[in-house]
Amino acid sequence: MDLVDGLKAFVATAQTGSFTDAAERMGISNRLTSKYVAELEARIGARLLQRTTRKVGLTPVGEDLLARAPALLDELDDLIGSVREESKGLSGLVRISAPVSFGEIYVGDMLRRFVGNHPQMNIDLRLSDAYVDLARDGIDLAFRIGTPSVSSLKMRKLGDMGSTIVASPDYLEMHGEPSTPQDLLDHICMVDANRRDPTRWVFVKDGENIDVVIKRRFVVNSAKVARDWAVAGDAIAYCPRFIVADDLAEGRLMPLLCNYQGLSTPLSAVYLDGTVLPRKVRAIIDFALEDIKINSPF
Repeated sequence: MDLVDGLKAFVATAQTGSFTDAAERMGISNRLTSKYVAELEARIGARLLQRTTRKVGLTPVGEDLLARAPALLDELDDLIGSVREESKGLSGLVRISAPVSFGEIYVGDMLRRFVGNHPQMNIDLRLSDAYVDLARDGIDLAFRIGTPSVSSLKMRKLGDMGSTIVASPDYLEMHGEPSTPQDLLDHICMVDANRRDPTRWVFVKDGENIDVVIKRRFVVNSAKVARDWAVAGDAIAYCPRFIVADDLAEGRLMPLLCNYQGLSTPLSAVYLDGTVLPRKVRAIIDFALEDIKINSPF
């Protein structure tokens, strides 16, 4: 008897409570399923299942084995899949989640560069500023801005994302330029609701944090819209640097409070803990780590 077949037959029978249902799940005969379990019991030297005319139950030894066997079988499947991928190259579907603006400006192009070298790869990219549930939504990999607070996730840091206070030349000509963070209280500011504490803008000077609570005149849950309003001359915005890099380079926006440093936020790749990371997902993370150094203006 193959030990793996025995474990699969045992797990299927224990989970369904029936040799018949287990056989149907495995695509083999009822008799062969029962034989596999009996041979596994003989090999272990202990009874795993209590058989009655109506149902199949677990013995204490069976309960202990059932608590461990599914994870072992899953890990074995992942190992075989990883070896198969290495022999054939990267292939298959990867479901990825990313914040909307970051996904539109960077992640989409990064993945296009990645799959250009892996024609058998399929990508399902889902953009949302909400923190999606990776397990519930079947997400293999998520790009997150900020530190994940969920203990069931593993994280690999890809870099630090800085933010910049900006305004258009037209706005500054009409309203003047703030010289200290406190001066922002006298200006029209656009608040990005996606930030963890949207109205609290934090700056650092000489190692000291300076907090300013911004008035809520304009609030939006989009860094890109905040940038658009700033470019139009309607408000000052506190934007991630990657959002406004081109505008700063081409003079549509001007950096403000240059003597003060804004706080940086970690950018991470996150995935579910407790599972073997598929090679294709690991390859995307490795690629993003190197690509960010070259192509993303943080």
